[in-house]
Amino acid sequence: MTIKNRLPEITDRRMVAKSRFFAIEQIDLAFSNGQTREYERMAGAGRGAVMVVPMLDKDTMILVREYCAGTHSYELGFPKGLIDAGESGEQAANRELQEEIGYGAEQLVHIHDVAMAPAFFNAHMKIYLATGLYPSKLEGDEPEPLEVVTWPLADYQSLLSQGDFNEARSIAALMLVRDQLTKQQELK
Repeated sequence: MTIKNRLPEITDRRMVAKSRFFAIEQIDLAFSNGQTREYERMAGAGRGAVMVVPMLDKDTMILVREYCAGTHSYELGFPKGLIDAGESGEQAANRELQEEIGYGAEQLVHIHDVAMAPAFFNAHMKIYLATGLYPSKLEGDEPEPLEVVTWPLADYQSLLSQGDFNEARSIAALMLVRDQLTKQQELK
């Protein structure tokens, strides 16, 4: 049985901290049962983001290893980035591929949308499968060249055991795309 809760009423909101990249908002909530609470959340302002699982061929994925300030480490994951003003998700996905791995895609298939820590962030990411890759390079905003890594899809379990492949969104993208490709193969 599914219980359909009524969303709490936001009775007040105020900015409690702001930097170049982040804004933290406090919201005061009144729940339908009379309870009140103060929550803090990262205020959403963007158009969302994309993550792309590029397939070099039917068996080989392309990943990137890049510096991540949050963990102060180099992490292995799939190309990703923000959707710029005026861009569709597909356009952003193709641009990020060209900036990060030096390929464009003839075909981009939207696989799923994911949220990152929805209790605290209003951050949504569209996951795409990219096929029909062709060489094409655009200038990106990374401070250093990204390491491009190819990986056999069939060896995904070894990828999951890599110490630097642990971002939840990349793991979700890997499993969703693997399922999608398996379904496509079964239909043939």
